[in-house]
Amino acid sequence: MVTGPVVRNLERALRTTYEAAPHPCIVVAVGDGACTGGIWRGSYAVVGAVDEVVPVHIRIPGDPPSPAEILQGLATGLGRPR
Repeated sequence: MVTGPVVRNLERALRTTYEAAPHPCIVVAVGDGACTGGIWRGSYAVVGAVDEVVPVHIRIPGDPPSPAEILQGLATGLGRPR
């Protein structure tokens, strides 16, 4: 689970973490910042959304998403009924 946009000084850390994770793995972008870059998109310090750095399998939008929305997004993304 990744929350917030990817900032330039943590881009390498995100890539390294993704590459070190056992595959197959599931990357979940939680919140508008992670899904689209949010209100920080276009900032000089922000690379952008998580999918601009690593593959994203499940997106859960919201600012912030509620716990119920997170659970629903995970269940839907994993192909499980609510």
